[in-house]
Amino acid sequence: MNNLNIFNRAARSTVVLSLAALPVLGFVGASSAEPSAAAASLSGSWSGGGWVSFSNGSKEKARCHASYSGGGASYTVTATCATASGKASQTAKVYRVSGSSYKGSFYNRDYNVRGSIRVHVNGKSQSVSLSGDGTSAQLNLKRR
Repeated sequence: MNNLNIFNRAARSTVVLSLAALPVLGFVGASSAEPSAAAASLSGSWSGGGWVSFSNGSKEKARCHASYSGGGASYTVTATCATASGKASQTAKVYRVSGSSYKGSFYNRDYNVRGSIRVHVNGKSQSVSLSGDGTSAQLNLKRR
């Protein structure tokens, strides 16, 4: 498999969240945490960027757009991210685990890739960590 194919598989798996048009199922156990102001602030459109690290050791900058819908303890995240090597889109579900922190998991059927996603909201910005099948991403998004 050449590096571009490895990238495409990795990019679509990791850049789940930030990554919006290709629906992929995501799930995690529901949280018993109470709703908070931070939970309400996650809905809407976000954009920004960060880094994607691939299983082959390479690392690329990524630009991302994400949209959250839902509320309370869970949100559906639809996102698209692009790097110099390609673009990935998908959808995941995240659940609040504490005041302004969320986590979820995803499965990309097209590439048979699983991973986890963590989101921490701080006002009008959020940090997103993704990992799956040897790849990872660190992203910082701001409300659009």
